[in-house]
Amino acid sequence: MRSQIFGSNMEAATTDRFALQNHKMLRVRLDGEVMARQGSMVAYQGQMDFAYQGAGGVGKLLKKAFTGEGVPLMRVTGRGDLFLAEDASEIHLITLEGDSVTVNGRNVLAFDPSLQWDIRRVEGASMMAGGLFNTVFTGHGVLAVMSYGPPVVLNVDAPTYADAQSAIAWSTTLQTSVKTSFSAGSLIGRGSGEAFQLAFAGQGFVIIQASEGKPVAQQSS
Repeated sequence: MRSQIFGSNMEAATTDRFALQNHKMLRVRLDGEVMARQGSMVAYQGQMDFAYQGAGGVGKLLKKAFTGEGVPLMRVTGRGDLFLAEDASEIHLITLEGDSVTVNGRNVLAFDPSLQWDIRRVEGASMMAGGLFNTVFTGHGVLAVMSYGPPVVLNVDAPTYADAQSAIAWSTTLQTSVKTSFSAGSLIGRGSGEAFQLAFAGQGFVIIQASEGKPVAQQSS
């Protein structure tokens, strides 16, 4: 049997624990456990168990319930090769070496259970700005994040602003706040549609995706 699909699409030959099978699929070489987004498993080889993972304590549970932020997680245990993907989003690996990074919860695909995480509020964010709570990961381990389309990494060496849904991750060393362009025109349908932006100051980076996120399905009446 011959087909071009048997060329570059064959399973990646690497012993790395986290590896990109391609830019839209992650392979985890599992010998223990990993945390992953619920429903992101597309295939696996070997013996594995999948279990719902709670918020990680009462404090995180209350934060998640109040903010709506957080990641619907499952804990995968076992041994073998685990393949993860989500709506054909692009996947990027971030290795933390005792440092930390802030990530939009909707952009988290998987991470080492050795990483600590917590839900934090963007300074200056009001309920009108949608809450603007994000997840901070700290420690040693690998984090897989997703983007809708190819992202750009902006070095923050001047005041930087981004749509709150387009900023998928940034340095926790940055000072964040919310900038508003809200005006009376927005109330009568003549606003720009960009009433709130995340503002970043300091030294660090911001990763911006080429989208404002996954479209929300409209309910029919």
